[in-house]
Amino acid sequence: MSVDLSTTYLGLTLANPLVASSGPLTGSAESLKKLEEAGIAAAVMPSLFEEEIEHDVWQQHKLQQFGSESFAEALDYFPAHALPGDGPDAYLRRIAAAKQAVSIPIIASLNGTSPGGWTGYARQMEEAGADALELNVYFMATDPDVTGAEVEERYLELVGSVRTAIGIPLSVKIGPFFSCLPNIAGRLVEAGADGLVLFNRFLQPDINLDSLAVEPRMSLSSEFEMRLPLRWIAVLRGQLVASLAATSGVYDASGMAKLLLAGADVTMTTAALLQQGPQYASRMIAELSAWMAEREYVSVRQLQGSMSCENCPNPDAYERVNYLKALISYTGSEI
Repeated sequence: MSVDLSTTYLGLTLANPLVASSGPLTGSAESLKKLEEAGIAAAVMPSLFEEEIEHDVWQQHKLQQFGSESFAEALDYFPAHALPGDGPDAYLRRIAAAKQAVSIPIIASLNGTSPGGWTGYARQMEEAGADALELNVYFMATDPDVTGAEVEERYLELVGSVRTAIGIPLSVKIGPFFSCLPNIAGRLVEAGADGLVLFNRFLQPDINLDSLAVEPRMSLSSEFEMRLPLRWIAVLRGQLVASLAATSGVYDASGMAKLLLAGADVTMTTAALLQQGPQYASRMIAELSAWMAEREYVSVRQLQGSMSCENCPNPDAYERVNYLKALISYTGSEI
């Protein structure tokens, strides 16, 4: 039986629901070609960080001002607009190179924490050829005087500022640490997000006991982490007029199927492709197709959201009542 794997994400029609999330494999035209050949439907480029942009702008400012206090004509040494460099401008060149190398949609990624003039780079990403932009919000609130409402307003202002800068679709990659996720999700969509990516993995530091230094530690996601986006996508499906992408813990076709059943429009993976190689994407896609055919699903659209809170025979399974059942199933009914 023929299975239609196509899906829609951010208004883009994709051949299948497997997207390469931001990572080392999406940063060069060569590796993007391998991903496309393996069947990846779209790719999210590594993030351009707000700090990189601000550093680049500050360095240019210092260079332009050098010697200006001595010679009036020194102000004409450099043009007023951005100079070519290895930071933001190199990122824009990579977008252009990616668009020339592959035919799949290329989603640029901008990592920011505050609204500002740097959001103009979002527009330049669009001009460089990006099909969409993923705003990767990585903000840790550590000041006890900052309220949850202020944190949420910061997110909304940031999304609004980027939305006004671009005409291409905008997705927002957020973490799960909100007091009422459905509320902030809806407000992000109202602020201009066309889709949400669930969830951002906040990298945790470690302490080196030999040097007594705090060190960053990067670890790949585990399959267990998939359950968090699965629950919240199931809850949000039907509540938002927006695309939903699941990321973290997507390792195989069974994980893809579960997330699609919950209501994801696409599933994103990095760790599986890093461990198995870009060609592993073709296996994931083929096994998803075989699983669907075996159960007589004719399309991904038929599958999507059929086990969300909205459509599940037992929506309580996604809510608090499931907590007690999980405990009993693990420890035994005698407790």
